[in-house]
Amino acid sequence: MNKMMLLAAAGVFALASCQEKSGYTIKGTSEGIKDGEVVYLQDMVDGELVKLDSAVVTQGAFEFKGTPDSVTVSRYVTYMKDNLRLLSMVFLENGNIQVHLERGNNKVSGTLCNDAYQQFMDKYIVMNKEMNQIYRTMRTDSTLTDDQLKEMEAQLTQKDSLNNVMVCETVEANIGNLMGVQLLATYADAFELDKVKELLGKVPASYTNNPEILQLKERVEILSKTAVGQTYTDFSMNTPEGETVKLSDFVSKNKYTLIDFWASWCGPCRKEMPNVVAAYKAYQAKGFGIVGVSLDNDAEAWKRAIKDLNITWAQMSDLKGWACEGAKLYGVRAIPATVLVDQEGTIIARDLRGDDIAAKLAELLK
Repeated sequence: MNKMMLLAAAGVFALASCQEKSGYTIKGTSEGIKDGEVVYLQDMVDGELVKLDSAVVTQGAFEFKGTPDSVTVSRYVTYMKDNLRLLSMVFLENGNIQVHLERGNNKVSGTLCNDAYQQFMDKYIVMNKEMNQIYRTMRTDSTLTDDQLKEMEAQLTQKDSLNNVMVCETVEANIGNLMGVQLLATYADAFELDKVKELLGKVPASYTNNPEILQLKERVEILSKTAVGQTYTDFSMNTPEGETVKLSDFVSKNKYTLIDFWASWCGPCRKEMPNVVAAYKAYQAKGFGIVGVSLDNDAEAWKRAIKDLNITWAQMSDLKGWACEGAKLYGVRAIPATVLVDQEGTIIARDLRGDDIAAKLAELLK
């Protein structure tokens, strides 16, 4: 669930436009913004909003005018003052664009991409509100039984799956325009690898050299090289004691080796670790081994977590956090993440978690 939610806020980029160079006009309305206040048109650069233009609110309305310079881009119309923070993404296409800023009810329309984006967001917001309500109930209602919690978890899984299908269908229906291509770059991690490859093949030629599309292609290449059935990629890092070791040092010694990407600061990793510990205890004698690859920055925090979480298997890290070279080689962007490798170096499975780890080992180590 969180992945899709977190991903919803990511990805702003420019792509070539097929429309004539006639300029855009953004006519905006607002709810809750006083006359005389300033609304901004902003870009997102390295995760930070950068002001490009401003407009004064008069009788609840504001206006921006400009020319995309033969390039269609996505930007943000924003108002952020005190406790009122409003932000709406808008595609700067030639034509008349309408934007309405209101807490919890931003709207954009008027051109091809903006209309398509609003239709998408209308569905997306409804589905995620439903998921959020279930999630909050699970966290706050102490009277729920174990069976009820399991049923609600199943509902979340089903709704998340339906959400993914809706996003994928939206991308396919709009892959010929900026909105669909942008959604592909934004939500690609939520799709199966083969589906991402298929969608990339449908991206119009005019968009294929866009930086975000090029980055996605590089990521697909990395994930393809480390997909199930491929030979694992070796790398070297240091143990907590400072000794340099290779992944291959451990893979060659075990019938099956789980490469476990984690970090001491990662709450889901710590929650998952008892399952990994249990699997190790149950199958170590049958030839199962684990190599932990930590995305820590702090060596002492890493060492404390190893002790506190009862980790007794090999550990390695370059202490670069999210810049971890091993994680890059396997396309890891979220942890915990796992890669299961056999003794010959073939990748057997990826992202096993919970009971699935033990189930897979039971199948392999009969």
